[in-house]
Amino acid sequence: MGFSTWSFGPNEADKEETYQFIELNADIYSEQIDDKIPWNAWINNSTLPSEFINEIDNRVLKRINNHKLLLSVSLLNTDRSDLLEDYDGTIPNYSSLNDVIIENAYFKHLEYLILKFNPDYLVIAMEVNELKLKSETKWAEYKTLMNNIRNRIKNVYPNIPLSESITLHNWYNPEVANQTDFILEISNYVNQNLDFAAISYYPFFKGQHMKTEFQQAFDFLHSEVTIPISFVETTHLAENLEINSFNLSIQSDVCEQKEYLETLLLNAHNQNYEFVIWWAYRDYDKLWETFPAEYKDVGKLWRDTGLLDENGTERPSLTIWKEIMNK
Repeated sequence: MGFSTWSFGPNEADKEETYQFIELNADIYSEQIDDKIPWNAWINNSTLPSEFINEIDNRVLKRINNHKLLLSVSLLNTDRSDLLEDYDGTIPNYSSLNDVIIENAYFKHLEYLILKFNPDYLVIAMEVNELKLKSETKWAEYKTLMNNIRNRIKNVYPNIPLSESITLHNWYNPEVANQTDFILEISNYVNQNLDFAAISYYPFFKGQHMKTEFQQAFDFLHSEVTIPISFVETTHLAENLEINSFNLSIQSDVCEQKEYLETLLLNAHNQNYEFVIWWAYRDYDKLWETFPAEYKDVGKLWRDTGLLDENGTERPSLTIWKEIMNK
């Protein structure tokens, strides 16, 4: 049971407090590297951006002793439609996602991070079924790319369990023309290629509010997966969410959040999940205030999902977390 290192605030003291909370209330944690990829440096064998080096080194310095580490790395951009951007906002030119230039650069990126973090588990691309929803062509190219990357990593680091994360909210009952074919494709991909099923799940994205609805998604997952299951990022709203620009209004409260966490942990126990990562331990209003205007709305989606609110006040879900953690 653990958390990602997403901080509730922008200051170094806020980041330190986040790591301290994780140390006391978890036995595993995740580092997500999903902001930028220094493509130009990897492709041209040039100097890495100092912003990238400093970010990685600062996280490595905060490595929590006696805790397992999940390293999750994103190949794809925020809406999972193309490659993640470089630090100058560009992406490499390519004719196909599986171009050798892309493969070699991304392998260098992953190897650099593996050597820095020495993770216990590695997610080599995040929320990849979303790409299939965006482009069947890119999905086919992606599968070839990842097969090559996976084999190269396995040859050098055979003992690291590898996965690529899948969004359960768009695997279960997906909004596609042929659900049966989509589900079969994703299920086969997971079971045939990955060491563990790495699940990303945000029930409120699917309009789920009740225990019975949560459980239906879990039952679907268990019926589709034949390999070990891990929840690499998940959370649920503890407050109402209103975003006018998205025409979005979702009702929730601390009781609903608690019910989701209870359902999650019960399934984790009954199905012997490898681990569960709750995305942010505390509401990040303080960090959100620093977001550029163009990112404020999307950043609000997960803002109020912590086991503590923005003031650090414990929610009922934290009591459940501690009870299970201490068993």
